[in-house]
Amino acid sequence: MVQNKNVILGVSGGIAAYKACALASKLTQAGANVKVIMTESAREFVSPLTFQALSRNPVYTDTFDEKDPEKIAHIDVADWADIAVIAPATANIIGKLAGGIADDMLSTVLLATRASVYIAPAMNVHMYAHPAVIRNMGQLEEWGYHFIEPGAGYLACGYVGKGRLEEPEEIIKVIEEHQHKSGRQPLKGKKVLVSAGPTREVIDPVRFFSNRSTGKMGFAIAEAAAEAGAEVTVVAGPSNVTTENGLIRRVDVISAEEMYEQMHHYFPASDIVIKAAAVADYRPKQQHEEKMKKKEGDLQIELERTKDILQSLGQIKDKQFLVGFAAETTNPIEYGMQKLKKKNLDAIVINMVSAAFEGDTNIATYINKHSQKEEIELASKAEVAKEIIALIERDMKGDRR
Repeated sequence: MVQNKNVILGVSGGIAAYKACALASKLTQAGANVKVIMTESAREFVSPLTFQALSRNPVYTDTFDEKDPEKIAHIDVADWADIAVIAPATANIIGKLAGGIADDMLSTVLLATRASVYIAPAMNVHMYAHPAVIRNMGQLEEWGYHFIEPGAGYLACGYVGKGRLEEPEEIIKVIEEHQHKSGRQPLKGKKVLVSAGPTREVIDPVRFFSNRSTGKMGFAIAEAAAEAGAEVTVVAGPSNVTTENGLIRRVDVISAEEMYEQMHHYFPASDIVIKAAAVADYRPKQQHEEKMKKKEGDLQIELERTKDILQSLGQIKDKQFLVGFAAETTNPIEYGMQKLKKKNLDAIVINMVSAAFEGDTNIATYINKHSQKEEIELASKAEVAKEIIALIERDMKGDRR
């Protein structure tokens, strides 16, 4: 996956810069076209001539060294690249990127490039664990940068711990695996809207009605859709589940009414809509502003219907591929099929309540509007989500959407 790719190798100033020589050589041997950019500190450890010989390309060290007057060097290299890898990546270059600082050739090119950027940190174990470094790496991950974790072992400073630059072979392996994975993005260009988690219907300031949904299935679907290249928005009820993909937009809501409003807000611009949330069917007719006091005898709370989000979306859908979820305790297929037709869905995912809530695994049946039925066997919710996304892709392709 690096063959015939244009690869920037950014070398920053750490003792592990010597390993970057082997990385440049192996990338070149694998068929990549490599251009090396070195920081001033990196040149204290390795000569630019070494990288020039290994990459068979000029080495960039100075932002203002403009060899071709018809081009601006740092923009030209940034636009040229398919992949950029920083190895070793010091705490300094990581901090510069996270802070948007461009004060040398490497940081300037990295801020200007649209290439996939892979960062292979190498530093003292305590530096790697410093809150500022952790924060900076988290920020970069949120922006879509990819990290290749350092190994643990004896470090040049004498400490033993995590912080040693990963071996060149492993760096290339990680890049190739990610490039292969991201190379197939069947939903690229599609906008996917997912609802996840429960809703809470307030009784008084301290009490509410809710359900056992955790949001795990909905968020797993969002992750799978993003991995398939989609632009994803999740409308999430109260949930402790977080997404690892910083490119997923999360909209937090509490009640069924709030979820209704947000789903309708994002629905018109969406291509695929997957309603995986467990929305309350009823809410208290009266919400008390003060805490209800305990009294003798029984308590009766009058409930009223909430708006049916899925049915309302089915009534107005145009180009959208609309998928619902049905969690049942008895006759799941029968009730699921009824829901599929009644709510004008393109597909429905049916599972038993005992399998659907709280756990990390699921069992499901996917049925499309043509009554094609696919059984999804017991697997992690992440794997089930990938199968659901693959089936949606299949059905959309069949409908030429």
